Amino acid sequence: MGLCYGRPAPAPALDPVRDEVDKDNNTANVVGPTPQRPSTPKLPKFPFYLPSPLPASFKGSPANSSVTSTPFRILKRPFPPPSPAKHIKALLARRHGSVKPNEVSIPEGSEVELALDKNFGFSKGFFAKYELGDEVGRGHFGYTCAAKGKKGEMKGEEVAVKVIPKTKMTTAISIEDVRREVRILSALTGHKNLVQFYDAFEDEDNVYIVMELCKGGELLDRILSRGGKYSEEDAKMVLAQILSVVSFCHLQGVVHRDLKPENFLFSSREEDATLKVIDFGLSDFVKPDERLNDIVGSAYYVAPEVLHRAYGTEADMWSVGVIAYILLCGSRPFWARTESGIFRAVLKAEPSFDEAPWPSLSTEAKDFVKKLLNKDYRKRMTAAQALCHPWLRDGQEVKIPLDMMVYKLIRAYLSSSSLRKSALRALAKTLTTTQLIYVREQFGLLAPNKNGYISLQNLKTALVKNSTEAMKDSRVLDFVNTVSSLQYRKMDFEEFAASSISVYQLEALDTWEQHARRAYEFFEKEGNRPIMIEELASELGLSPSVPVHVVLQDWIRHSDGKLSFLGFIKLLHGVSTRSITTKA
Repeated sequence: MGLCYGRPAPAPALDPVRDEVDKDNNTANVVGPTPQRPSTPKLPKFPFYLPSPLPASFKGSPANSSVTSTPFRILKRPFPPPSPAKHIKALLARRHGSVKPNEVSIPEGSEVELALDKNFGFSKGFFAKYELGDEVGRGHFGYTCAAKGKKGEMKGEEVAVKVIPKTKMTTAISIEDVRREVRILSALTGHKNLVQFYDAFEDEDNVYIVMELCKGGELLDRILSRGGKYSEEDAKMVLAQILSVVSFCHLQGVVHRDLKPENFLFSSREEDATLKVIDFGLSDFVKPDERLNDIVGSAYYVAPEVLHRAYGTEADMWSVGVIAYILLCGSRPFWARTESGIFRAVLKAEPSFDEAPWPSLSTEAKDFVKKLLNKDYRKRMTAAQALCHPWLRDGQEVKIPLDMMVYKLIRAYLSSSSLRKSALRALAKTLTTTQLIYVREQFGLLAPNKNGYISLQNLKTALVKNSTEAMKDSRVLDFVNTVSSLQYRKMDFEEFAASSISVYQLEALDTWEQHARRAYEFFEKEGNRPIMIEELASELGLSPSVPVHVVLQDWIRHSDGKLSFLGFIKLLHGVSTRSITTKA
């Protein structure tokens, strides 16, 4: 819904920098036709708060799955000039019912909205239980007020109430957005960095979402109060909390899709107050092996794959990378005066690490941010991996959570050929002590027996122990069942390390060539052997119709019939029949 639960109500004599920010935010919350600006706005003091003339929040998420309801783009990727901005604006206008009478709308399926059902089945007696107080935040779809409980368990307790007028729900999709937001908030429970949900009410006019009241203000305000940026040590403390709750959401199969400083509130005004993530109005459920395709988020924080309309939880990690960049240097990594320009920068430009204060910051800090702002989502760190990064762990104790990435990699490993398993085992032997920290943490979370082995049942047991109701909607357990039901022997740490390697993430390292060469040396000694092209084709599952001698001839050395270095690298990536056929 794009609301900020803790934004102070406008008051006279505000800081001029914040005035400019608020002006930008008010524009950003408008969905539909672009408001006209008479002139280019004055540049504020902090460059990452430069206003944009187009709406910064853009939505397109129907019901439980975006795949079945948002039309795919016909344009080839990446987007050709002038950028996808015009298309996105039109899609937004159609989604929220704000198309002008003389404009052509973009149809979404065969949806015909004659009579919208705005009954949610929530409790009715909101005003009997709560006394509504002052407004503390406002967005395009509603506003947030402080309130106090009048009776029942919440009697005398201060809460925050998000009020969403039903008149704003002009499409079936916008109604489902509200329904899904409540479902996600009520399902995600038990994490200290997650705003607590209490109840949901409705009447003829509004929906009321009752939540924890956070009195410490936005992370955005804290950044401004510190002169626009944090020290490395203070940034670590903030990012550890952000990553902890993001990893929790991702394990449950929930992608937030609108992570930004405005959507993190402090529980109190204390300097060491707990940080809470809020506003799940754009969030959705996603199964680990599925991709979403609806364009959502805020322009400065949106991931490249979101603009390409094929993304998962990795999109949140890009947003965390943008936040980390801002915290450390006080400016946005991707900036332009228009939304079109922002999208081009996100798709094409690389963030600068040359201007002050980057040269004075640690190499580890820059490495941390770069591993989050990788345009290839396959090479980006997960939240759990980011918590294992040496920069974040230096000087503070960090709890490492279970990572769904491990489950996805293990499933791919188990379905691989014996030859590829041998190649991955060779690659695992090249991992450094630092790189093995994450692997050891994940292995320990799966509760190996006293002999140091795990079974596939351990995968399911560990996940159930960390599950919430959200997993029912995201069908994460269904995915894990497909892994744990496979027939496979027990796995020791050495094989677990081989099975949980992301070749793409290693490929993003400066040391990738050394890893690959050393791994090939191990493979030559232990796993390489003469192999016929027909045997390799069988290993890869190629059909007889594929011209295997043409496709695979450079995979095998002619001198001795063994796998070549090129074939070894391709094998590590798990080349599929489909990709080989396409290249052929």
